[in-house]
Amino acid sequence: MRAHLARVDAVLVQAVIAAALSFAHLHDVASAAGQDGWKAWAYPVSVDLLLVAAWRRLRSGDAKAAGWCWFLIALAASLGANVATAGLLDLDHVPAWLRILVAGWPAVAFLGGTLLVHSSPTTHDETSDAVGQETPEDIEDQEGAPDPAPEPPAPPAVESAPAPPPASPPVAVPAALVEHARKVAAEHHARTGTAIDTPTLRARLGVPPPMADAIAAQL
Repeated sequence: MRAHLARVDAVLVQAVIAAALSFAHLHDVASAAGQDGWKAWAYPVSVDLLLVAAWRRLRSGDAKAAGWCWFLIALAASLGANVATAGLLDLDHVPAWLRILVAGWPAVAFLGGTLLVHSSPTTHDETSDAVGQETPEDIEDQEGAPDPAPEPPAPPAVESAPAPPPASPPVAVPAALVEHARKVAAEHHARTGTAIDTPTLRARLGVPPPMADAIAAQL
């Protein structure tokens, strides 16, 4: 029990650290792109909430294509901000395209969150309810319908024919004997030009008829 709690605590601490670092990186990029004050802190919240909404849609099993689309968009925003703060981008001189992306992100996040949360669910349950429920008109039609015709009496049972006797178990033939029989059959075919028959094979091998039939079946 203690070991399990220790593993859970370690995972929780790791998740908190990773979330805090990602949150700070997103804040730094937003602040460098001209979003100051509370607006810079709102950007990481927006990205993380879109990730959570997309992940919940993937877990629900409905409209997975939309869930994957917005999950990848949010992941690209988070990953891009984390990579940008690794020294690949001069935060003191942010390019114009990054300022445009940061300024347009709230509209993208709002659209994604709205589509994920307020999209119509699958109609499977509604269809099942509609099939299982009957309207008053359907009930009246069923009451006014004529009674179904009585079913004809079942024909008398016919005694089944006796089952055939069980077949005799197959005869076990050693592999060496089968190989020897193939040589005998090949020699007979080379000498006479015809395939060897079962009686001749039995005479050449000196085996009982059941075993000769089993050998012939394997040739």
